[in-house]
Amino acid sequence: MKYIRYLFLACLGVALIAVALANREFVGLQLLPEGLARIVGMNQAIQLPLFVVIFGGVLAGLLIGFVWEWMREHKHRAEVNRKAKEVGKLEREVKKLKGEKHQGKDEVLALLD
Repeated sequence: MKYIRYLFLACLGVALIAVALANREFVGLQLLPEGLARIVGMNQAIQLPLFVVIFGGVLAGLLIGFVWEWMREHKHRAEVNRKAKEVGKLEREVKKLKGEKHQGKDEVLALLD
């Protein structure tokens, strides 16, 4: 199974390098459309290779997805924490009740219960 993972990662690496080599041309990247940039006064553009723009978009999408999923699962993590506290409280109560039940009895007989 480990070799299959390495083979997959190698193929993915070759594919990413091929995309990067095929898209080396520089493109202009603007923050705002031209009309809006003139109104706001921010007519700034930077020149980047196309593969940087593509990989940056994929990376930004992954990060947004991870953060979105982490926020969506907050209620589940809160519920698990609440249940864990409740279990701990009940375990302490059971331990206390077992101690009271066998108080004053012989230790061997208490173990048999």
